Amino acid sequence: MKLSKSLLIGSIALVFSATACTSTKGADMADSTAAKIEKNEHYTFELAENVTRTKVTFRNHFGIELVGDLYVPKNVAATGNAALAVSGPFGAVKEQSSGFYANQMASRGFIALAFDPSYTGESGGEPRFMNSPDINTEDFMAAVDYLSTRENIDPEKIGLIGICGWGGMALNAAAIDTRVKATVASTMYDLSRTAANGYFDADNNEEARYKMRKSFSDLRTQEFKNGTFSRTGGVIDPIPDDAPYFLKDYHAYYKTARGYHERSPNSNGGWATQSLISLSNTKLLAYADEIRSAVMVLHGEKAHSRYMGEDAFKRLTGDNKELVIVPGASHTDLYDGGENNAIPFDKLVDFFGKYLK
Repeated sequence: MKLSKSLLIGSIALVFSATACTSTKGADMADSTAAKIEKNEHYTFELAENVTRTKVTFRNHFGIELVGDLYVPKNVAATGNAALAVSGPFGAVKEQSSGFYANQMASRGFIALAFDPSYTGESGGEPRFMNSPDINTEDFMAAVDYLSTRENIDPEKIGLIGICGWGGMALNAAAIDTRVKATVASTMYDLSRTAANGYFDADNNEEARYKMRKSFSDLRTQEFKNGTFSRTGGVIDPIPDDAPYFLKDYHAYYKTARGYHERSPNSNGGWATQSLISLSNTKLLAYADEIRSAVMVLHGEKAHSRYMGEDAFKRLTGDNKELVIVPGASHTDLYDGGENNAIPFDKLVDFFGKYLK
């Protein structure tokens, strides 16, 4: 099977057609995981012994109800605690990578909220699996709203962790929301850049963008007539032998028991195709150079997306900005640590401890 050379967008390496072969449970889904799915208790990681997890809801300024999991250390103080809002990757849900980060940071003393962005997971928004850079930036700000009003949290000690495509959204939120005191963009994508220019800026010309816009415009007419929304297709399964290494990297996370989740667009049918066009006419990092609060850009040495993180870091100003490259790590190694526990949580603890005090 030959791979499509369609535009790569978000945390899926290629945009496949809605007819792409996508397994509903992953090739090696374990029986125990399937049982948890049936009970709606499926998380891709184990809850730390010193952490409690509580489901919470809150609304963003577009009126969409967001659903999150609040991770709290069992020995947390009654007041004055630092807190983190966590989301991503693009096409994942809170039971995957963002929950993993929140759980790990809570086990190290931080209150952490992992949430499903609008239109995905258990959060509201219709039609499903849509994306908006405006709304998804607002989702982070709404999470800050929620954390700022809890009695056990100091509203002057709130940070963000954005993973993959939500790394760019987190930086966008940090540029707008002065309540955010520190941000980590982990294995980040600048989705607006890949949507407009293609990967490694290979389609950064007006003709290529016109063809893409024409394709999306024609699709809108067709889908309006039909009253339906097509989907891009999630991570392709089975993965072809000739697939690029980063597609295999995604498959190893989203389509196996390691990271599969039944509500994740990437694990299943992908995004609504029309949802992707707005990213191509947006500049998520337009005001990155005006972020006064602290930022850490965290990336894997071998990640195909590394250039986006490094270029984003070049735009940051001030002596409170930090670039951390993890030796030997791929893009998805920073989703859950991979085989070598690649996520340097001690560095994250030191970073947030310094700037959320």
